[in-house]
Amino acid sequence: MPVSDSLLTISGLNVHYGLSHVLHELSLDIKCGETVALMGRNGMGKTTLLKTLVGLLPSTSGLIKHLGQDTRGLPTHTLARRGIAYVPEGRGIFKNLSVKENLLLAARPGVRGQKDWSFGRVLDSFPRLNERLNHGGQQLSGGEQQMLSIGRALLTNPDLLILDEATEGLAPLIAQDIWRIIDVIRQSGISSVLVDKNFKALAKLSDRSVVMVKGKIVFDGSPNHLIENPLNLTKWLGV
Repeated sequence: MPVSDSLLTISGLNVHYGLSHVLHELSLDIKCGETVALMGRNGMGKTTLLKTLVGLLPSTSGLIKHLGQDTRGLPTHTLARRGIAYVPEGRGIFKNLSVKENLLLAARPGVRGQKDWSFGRVLDSFPRLNERLNHGGQQLSGGEQQMLSIGRALLTNPDLLILDEATEGLAPLIAQDIWRIIDVIRQSGISSVLVDKNFKALAKLSDRSVVMVKGKIVFDGSPNHLIENPLNLTKWLGV
């Protein structure tokens, strides 16, 4: 899907943890249909940014606009209803519910009434979940829990999917499944912000690479431009 107008605009964003200044005057624009890879070493502020975007952390100052409306300070459930889906690091599934229950509790049309991601499509995309529909969340492997978390997010038919640590700790074959479905999501036109340590996979699937260092964006551009500067890759990402 071609990239068009702005979906999410962040301008001059500052976030503090107590006295610690974590995000510094951060600005970023995400277009409709765009896949953005958010990268940086541990502790650079990536998860803080994502949690702020979905209302889990308050910002100190700055603007966050979704489709032109200032959403700073809105609760997480309101942002979810606006079409922003979040797959957190650690997955956040309900371990006392079955796979089927985890999926169906989230299922709804998108903000424009779209129903592109149905229960059946999620199961077709993640055959492992279909095999474990009646298993409890606590009975799933880490990879299966990640599939469940992504499938649950897709069933909200979002316009923007925020995915933190997409394949962290997963076996290579399971990680391949996750990258495969991320490619399907990208081709479906859903905007995505992806965090992961696999630079090569991110570069292959993203339209833009954004690198954070100590709460600031030090690079925002094409993945190819980043690849062409190996010294920066080593300095910023340790690649």
